[in-house]
Amino acid sequence: MKKVIYLLIISIILGTYTTAFADNLPLEGEAAILMDFDTKEILYEKNMNERLYPASTTKIMTAILALELGNLNDIVTVDQEVVNLTEGSHIALEPGEKMTLEQMINALMVASANDAAFAIAKHISGSIDEFAKLMNDKAKELGATNTNFVNPNGLHEDNHYTTAYDLALIAQYAMKNQTFRNIVDTVTYTIEPTNEKEDTRYLKNTNKLLFSSDKIYVDGKYIPIKYEGASGIKTGTTSHAQYCLVSYANRDNQKLIAVVLKSSANGVYSDTHNLLNYGFNKFDNITIGFKNEFIENIKVEDGIQPYVAGILGNDFIYPLSEENIGRVDMKVNLRSSLIAPINKGEILGFAEFYLDGRPLGKVDIVSTMDVELDPMTKTSYKILSKWYLFVFVFIILIRVVVLQKRRKRKSRRRSYRVPYEIK
Repeated sequence: MKKVIYLLIISIILGTYTTAFADNLPLEGEAAILMDFDTKEILYEKNMNERLYPASTTKIMTAILALELGNLNDIVTVDQEVVNLTEGSHIALEPGEKMTLEQMINALMVASANDAAFAIAKHISGSIDEFAKLMNDKAKELGATNTNFVNPNGLHEDNHYTTAYDLALIAQYAMKNQTFRNIVDTVTYTIEPTNEKEDTRYLKNTNKLLFSSDKIYVDGKYIPIKYEGASGIKTGTTSHAQYCLVSYANRDNQKLIAVVLKSSANGVYSDTHNLLNYGFNKFDNITIGFKNEFIENIKVEDGIQPYVAGILGNDFIYPLSEENIGRVDMKVNLRSSLIAPINKGEILGFAEFYLDGRPLGKVDIVSTMDVELDPMTKTSYKILSKWYLFVFVFIILIRVVVLQKRRKRKSRRRSYRVPYEIK
């Protein structure tokens, strides 16, 4: 249940939602963003396009490429280069060690293993550089145009950077993959002994939002880091990037993506709580247009029925604050001409929704029924439907023929007349 009284008080104080209100969120992070998962609507942002170092949040891209380009049952073999390059967090992979790609991706996302990232990159592309090219190509495909990846794990490189906005786009895309979602929501993961390791590896997720009872200071009190409805996604920490976190949470089917960059150890979690709380308290997924909602009767040319009812083909749902609900307008755009036959469910146009003149999205307008072609509109039937004209022409022709015959008879009578003689 949404806190109606809270919203009422806020709306009375502030009147309408403004950027100034959003800027008052107590965030330590240098940059942050709150994005609606379903619509990619930006609900809050702070320096969202500032280029910063992503640290291990880079691994979101590595994981989704591994899932899309590899097979979970693939056997990944570790080579000496992977071991030589590895710094920071790792699972102590050995040269010649073999694991499935599924195990490697879990090591990557649960334990944030840098050696697993290198092993995955070489398995997919043959080299680190070639994999980085794939990462950058995918980033551009997703609209993350202020991002440049140099490696698959986020170990510091001056030219390895992204933005809060770009990370939100990448995370939103990745979370559409159910296997990815399952992995980033995993708190603990076990890797059984391998060909090079006799011991079982027990991994625990670095993302405290999923489980931790450690306390952080939020909204005037100390509360556990664990966040209700949180499901992933990835932490990141280096001396240059400081503390970063990309997160996802779902409450009452309202789904949010939050990104915090360059914060502190506890601040990255309090920042994320503040962002997610703001989204869940301030915004609701409002159904603006309803599936099967009547729009208007639309004229159909040459149909048995002259009109067909146009209705919305789907619901249109959008995250809105309470004060913005009444400011949404709908514009109907229909096809330039509708000519029978028309099929039930056929797209007749679309309804576009606007908030204060800004487009939010659109929904197809569809036909409620079949409209058959009127047989009288066919050429032969059109001709037959004008029978009275043919009768009129026929009568005129008969009249012309009769008059011509009369003239001929009169002409013949004149030619046989005896001339008058004077005596």
